[in-house]
Formats: sequence, C-alpha cells, structure tokens
Amino acid sequence: MKKIVLAVPKGRISNDLIPLLEKMDIKIENDFFDSTTRKLYFKTNYKNFEIIRVRSFDVATFVAFGAAQIGVAGNDILHEFQYNEIYSILDLKIGKCRLSVAKTKAEINQTDEQKGHILVATKYKETVINHFAEQGIRAECIKLNGAIELAPKLGICSTIVDLVSTGNTLKENNLVETEVLLNITSRLIVNKIAYKIMNSDITNWVNRFERAINE
Repeated sequence: MKKIVLAVPKGRISNDLIPLLEKMDIKIENDFFDSTTRKLYFKTNYKNFEIIRVRSFDVATFVAFGAAQIGVAGNDILHEFQYNEIYSILDLKIGKCRLSVAKTKAEINQTDEQKGHILVATKYKETVINHFAEQGIRAECIKLNGAIELAPKLGICSTIVDLVSTGNTLKENNLVETEVLLNITSRLIVNKIAYKIMNSDITNWVNRFERAINE
C-alpha cells in the first residue's frame, strides 16, 4: 500500500473534520490537537496515511502539485483557483457557509450598473472579477487576507466579498449582505494523476469518507 497524504485546512474546518475521521477509526497523533503546536505534518494510526495541516487557500495547491494526494477544500477555493489537476470527488457536508457581497448602507442605493466600475475588498480576486464582468461591471479588487470587514469602515472601499456564516460580523461593522455568489461546503479533492496511479488505495479512502458521511 502506497502512502496517502491528506491535506486539511487550519481552523474551523479542521475541527469539523475530526468527527468524520473518528468514524473512520483514524487516530491522529496528539500534537494535532495542541493549539500551540507549530507542527504541520502528523502521523496517524495507519502507517500509510498521514495528514498535513495548511492554510485553507493552500490545500488545493498542495493537492494540485501532488504534495498531497487528497485534501479537504471548500468549493469557494476550487472556484477561485480552478486547478485542472484536481477532481472534486465528494461533498463532505461540513464547513457550510456562503460567499457573499456586502456593502455599506449608503452604498446600497447606488446600483453597480449605474457606476460601471466597483472597488471591492476581497481575497477572492478571480471570482469577483468574473462575477461582476458577467454583469458588465469592471471590478477592481483590493486583495486582503483577513479583517476584510474593516475596509469599508476605514474608507478604503464600500463593498466587500467574503465568507459569511451567521452574518453577525457584517452587522457589527454596519455592512449589509446584498448578494450570495456561492453556497459553500467542504469537498474531498483528489490529485488526478495520483488517482490514476493509486486508484485502488485512494478509492478505498474515498469510500471510507463516504460511509462516514452517511452514518
């Protein structure tokens, strides 16, 4: 059996994934659960199954380039990067949220169509540019990786595109959700070349994930 590396994102999705892994009888070394650790590579009770934990935006890149054979990534990230080297093979039904446009209350009365140009704070540059281009609007993106809701408050722009779960952060920063671009769940993704070369091994793990979801 060849070694399989699973790439998982840091943060909330990593925590949501743990019950699934437990159903699959996967036990990860204790450092994985230590919030102070700087380790990124973890062994499991399966000699040929190991886990790396990276930033959510990097999971797809690690899988696309073959550093990990399988990974867990939201369809927001798959939509942003659109790697041809990846199969999105299974909806894990965790990490549910949405990618939305939000604006200041003052901005809502002026439609994008009236302006023909919009300035947006986001980390989803390609998704945003393509979305507004379909409406005949030129979107100029300010690339931010965190605290995106601060951009309108500090006068950088009046519109953001970011992940929304409860919407409370938007309300606290006087922003209004105006449009949903994507409804998001986390997906099990597979490197296409690895899937051909290691089909039996990878299919075994995909089936185990599927059974854990349906339990």
